[in-house]
Amino acid sequence: MAKNINDQDFEQEVLSSSTPVLVDFWAEWCGPCRQLIPIIDEISNEVSNLKVVKVNIDENPNSPQNYGVRGIPTMMVFKDGKLIDTKVGALPKSSILDWLKSHNIA
Repeated sequence: MAKNINDQDFEQEVLSSSTPVLVDFWAEWCGPCRQLIPIIDEISNEVSNLKVVKVNIDENPNSPQNYGVRGIPTMMVFKDGKLIDTKVGALPKSSILDWLKSHNIA
């Protein structure tokens, strides 16, 4: 299951992680975000070399602002503390897995 983190945890959980991290920026009121919840959780359980975290943008405005999140859902992949790619919008599981594979994850 994806771990919920806050702005204070972001550096430790994402930027200092020794494994690649998928960050899901979301909000309670966002319908497409809610559609992604089971998909993100499945990916977190199935992809062993990936840490998956969720950031609620309403409760944690700093992290999304720091990374230029303009729309949600936004997913970002970090490797070695650096942002390597971003996807905006609800995507099917197969598309997310293909995206991760393109970065040698999954």
